[in-house]
Amino acid sequence: MKRRTFLTSAFAGTAALALGVNLYSSDPIPVPEDVNYRVLFSVLIPALLDGALPEVASQRKIAIDTTLDSIQASISVLPDEQQAELKELLSLLESRLGLLFLTGSMTPLMLRSPIELVDMLEEWRFHYLDMVHTAYTGLRELILASYYSSPAHWGKLGYAKPTFLLNA
Repeated sequence: MKRRTFLTSAFAGTAALALGVNLYSSDPIPVPEDVNYRVLFSVLIPALLDGALPEVASQRKIAIDTTLDSIQASISVLPDEQQAELKELLSLLESRLGLLFLTGSMTPLMLRSPIELVDMLEEWRFHYLDMVHTAYTGLRELILASYYSSPAHWGKLGYAKPTFLLNA
C-alpha cells in the first residue's frame, strides 16, 4: 500500500467516523436548544477572564450571570450580519463536527478542563488562519466588553465613574 493511499484512507475513515458520531444521537430525549448560548458562554467566561473574576463562589456566580446578561444585550444590538456570523460560530462550537474542525477534538467544551480551554483559546489567538484568529478576537472582545460594562467591575481597572458638577 502506498503512503498516499494510506493517508487518504485514514483521513476519509476519520471524517466518516466523525460524521457518524455527529449524526448519531445517544440521547433518546431531545434536549432543548440553548438559543442564547448561555451554557457555552458560561464555560468560556472563566477561561477568558482568568484572574478578573471574584474568588468567592457566590460572587463569581453573580459576576458570570451579570456578564451573560450583558452578552445577550450586546448581541441584540449587533448588526444582523454580525449576529448571524456569531451564531454560526457558536453553533459550530456546540456541534461535535464543528469542534473537530475548530479545535481538533470532538470533546464538548463543557467537558474540558479550564487548562484545556485556555490552551485552546491561546491556540486560536496565534492561529495561522485568519478565520480562527477572528473568532478568538470576537469572542474575547464580546466577553471582556460585557464583563467590564458593569460599573461594579470598574475598580479593577482603576476607573471611576465620571461626575458632573452642575451650576446651580
